[in-house]
Amino acid sequence: MADKPQPVRVVYCPVCSMPPEYCEFGPDFEKCKPWLIQNFPDLYPDLLKETNERDADKVADKLQGTGISSGSSDGAATSAPKQEEVKRLPGGKIKKKEKQEVVIEKVIRNKRKCITTVKGLELFGVKLSDASKKLGKKFATGASVVKGPTEKDQIDVQGDISYDIVEFITDTWPDVPESAIYFIEDGKKVPAA
Repeated sequence: MADKPQPVRVVYCPVCSMPPEYCEFGPDFEKCKPWLIQNFPDLYPDLLKETNERDADKVADKLQGTGISSGSSDGAATSAPKQEEVKRLPGGKIKKKEKQEVVIEKVIRNKRKCITTVKGLELFGVKLSDASKKLGKKFATGASVVKGPTEKDQIDVQGDISYDIVEFITDTWPDVPESAIYFIEDGKKVPAA
């Protein structure tokens, strides 16, 4: 007489409630990683390598952060100079500090009409809503603050005022030097000065 087949026992992840083979397709794979490394290291060998590299990086950072005593005869310990504080994003990427610059770009639409976009005025402490009003009055056009493609605010001014705008910006806001103003021409950044 044949043995009765036994049911298969399936282990489920306590974080995403999926089998471990499918955790990477679940909604919280980052939260599942510690459990997977501990319980199923053979399923995701890349995760194990990542954690080993991260641990090695942490040790290297600690070693760099600690001061090394010098072998001077007076016995005083000197520490290494402090490094600048670097802001790290999730995943270990380093966030770059934004350059203070104003970028002016002329966009042609409908083959005849132009829009001049001004980006970066807020980095010099200029309030964009006030700046758009002043630009609109000065050049007698429509000017508005809009979200750009990089999710940052920019000023769109109707018409081609790209070369007149540099003098207006430097006169109106003395904090903005002319050396920090750039044009985008043919996809290249060109200094205005």
